[in-house]
Amino acid sequence: MLQNPIFKGFNPDPVICRKGDDYYVAVSTFEWFPGIPIYHSKDMKHWELLTHVLTDDTNPNLTKLPSAKGIWAPCLTYCEEEDMFYVIYGVMNSMNARYFDVNNYLIKSKNIEGPWSEPVYLTSSGFDASILHDDDGKKYIVSLEWETREGYEKPGVICCVEYDPETKHVVGYPKRIWRGATDRGCIEAPHLTKRDGWYYIMCAEGGTGYNHSVTMGRSRNVWGPYEPDPNGPLVTSQPKESNERADDDHLKPRYFNPDSVLQKSGHGSYVDLPNGETYLVHLTSRPFVPELRCTLGRETAIQKMQWTSDGWLRMADGSNLAKIEVEEPNLPDVPMPEIPNFDDFDGGELGNWYYSPRQMPSTFANATERPGWLRVRGEESLASLNCTSLLTRKLTSVYATVTTKMEFEPEVYQHSAGLTIYYDNMNNIFLRKYYSQTLGGSAISIVRLENGEKTEMLDTRVAVEDKPIYFRLNIEGRRTWFEWGYDGENWTKIGPDFDTTTFSDEYCKFGEFTGTMVGIAVTDASLHEKTADFDFFDYEADETKPVD
Repeated sequence: MLQNPIFKGFNPDPVICRKGDDYYVAVSTFEWFPGIPIYHSKDMKHWELLTHVLTDDTNPNLTKLPSAKGIWAPCLTYCEEEDMFYVIYGVMNSMNARYFDVNNYLIKSKNIEGPWSEPVYLTSSGFDASILHDDDGKKYIVSLEWETREGYEKPGVICCVEYDPETKHVVGYPKRIWRGATDRGCIEAPHLTKRDGWYYIMCAEGGTGYNHSVTMGRSRNVWGPYEPDPNGPLVTSQPKESNERADDDHLKPRYFNPDSVLQKSGHGSYVDLPNGETYLVHLTSRPFVPELRCTLGRETAIQKMQWTSDGWLRMADGSNLAKIEVEEPNLPDVPMPEIPNFDDFDGGELGNWYYSPRQMPSTFANATERPGWLRVRGEESLASLNCTSLLTRKLTSVYATVTTKMEFEPEVYQHSAGLTIYYDNMNNIFLRKYYSQTLGGSAISIVRLENGEKTEMLDTRVAVEDKPIYFRLNIEGRRTWFEWGYDGENWTKIGPDFDTTTFSDEYCKFGEFTGTMVGIAVTDASLHEKTADFDFFDYEADETKPVD
């Protein structure tokens, strides 16, 4: 059986495609680089983090963008006639005054690992844009056209526009084609596909919260009209029917379903296998209960589907409730390399599983200057929206231990280096070594940023020697705490217990849609020159334990 979620932690808005016997899934990355991870499998059971689509942090430039802006809901497709991969992505620049200012782009490549073409601007009429390669050679872009006018249903309607590859421009203005298959409202995430002469439009409805769902309509004409699936949502965590067109809030915690482990299930994409089977990947979350806080963010799950004799897509078990365990495809097993828990930085290259906000990790970190160590150059504070020397990986379980060994000799109070749990620039906890002017030398202490309020926990301050030091972060369900030591065997707790649930969409006021990260950080608020060396980064997580 396949165990959900298949991609744990911050892996939202999945889209799946196939080329021959290879399957690829792309997910959103928002303000993080590298952008748009591509997961690869040959059996839909074993997956590897193969590559990333966006690796140039000057294009797009995400500096200055607040958390949860940036790269939204990529669409990855394979056009068999051209032997070409396409990626459509949006750069959300602002949600101020509920205008949702976004630019949508198209790039393509013969190879899934790139290089990708220069971005072609498409439209700014809405987000979650995707592309259909029609069998007559035409191409169409669909997206949610965000409604800004008073007196109209929010957030908007799905629109469609033809794209001309020759002129690299859309043909005319986007036309509204679909209000949804249900009355859940908050329609988004459209994907157009074609099968047996039918155009199918798959969308998310209900908002990317507790009333989320995957829905479908179909038409003989790409412009519609589309008839809704008579059975309602294909996949959801809340099967109860509802009419929420008048409420554009995406979260809707009142629709939490206590009978489902997977919550917020929606925003889906399906793939037909050569053997006749069909699977759908979708967004989901696993909240702490009763707090309803999703520390791991929005994750990716998979469901087995089947086409009915009258041409509708259904879950294979006859229900529409997202399942934790799913029958695996009838394909031979093909194991894939997994992300290692322990990284000693001996390879000379930084692993592709590390992420940094708004810039590529290579701009401040390298594993070559000091062989066997990672050298990190300090920049701005963890609160910055610009250049932060923060190297993280995704938290995939709320039962985890993160350990690092560091050499760092701070010289002025603007020098800090250490270990952090990080949701966004307004919510993080930093166990750091720094120069204490009060003590006249090196010290360690904890700094917490909680919904923008900084607390320098001076009662945790301890004078330390300038020799190798070990930091450890412990996450045990709702309880999170830090430890330190000199030998990696004997540990001393520093600071209080922290509430893990506060690292979540539901608690954080300045960001949403992402997930919790853990990692190392270095700041030099004086000259941006000071470096710290890290001997290893060890991430041990028990992903078999449920969030509860």
